[in-house]
Amino acid sequence: MTIHIDANGVASPARFIASPHCDWRARTDDIRLIVIHNISLPPGQFGGNGVIELFTGKLDAHAHPYYVQISHLRVSAHFFIRRDGELIQFVPCTKRAWHAGISNWQGWERCNDFSIGIELEGDDSTPFTDAQYQRLQQLTVALKRTYPIAAITGHSDIAPGRKTDPGPYFDWKRCQP
Repeated sequence: MTIHIDANGVASPARFIASPHCDWRARTDDIRLIVIHNISLPPGQFGGNGVIELFTGKLDAHAHPYYVQISHLRVSAHFFIRRDGELIQFVPCTKRAWHAGISNWQGWERCNDFSIGIELEGDDSTPFTDAQYQRLQQLTVALKRTYPIAAITGHSDIAPGRKTDPGPYFDWKRCQP
């Protein structure tokens, strides 16, 4: 499948679910980094709507004991790739998603300003699926075709000591087509 990213930064075909957890980039011509993450909600459980609810500000703190500690967070990512390869987009690439937090890449602070955040449904103790790697490859090709992407890195690389994702089971060789 070929993914196309339009002038507004929306990927097709992707299911678009708008997140309020974003703002405008200072510059849309400076998107140069892709940051890979992993997420599962509840932790270690796949397939539910927890991630969608978190990224859209609709996570019910009482739906799971873990949610009490995160339901107040205002976070998002541009993309979310489910275990079956489904691609969901929450924030247009032309906007700044709130995925990196306090971060630094090659001396550049505030990675949200110049990066695209891609969340893979997973955790630090489970291998990712073939469908996820295939969709990730297709997405990175489209992003590189649209923006001056210089590198792909992990959340752990831009926030060392604070973050561990995409984790030890992420196969970096399978990240690039």
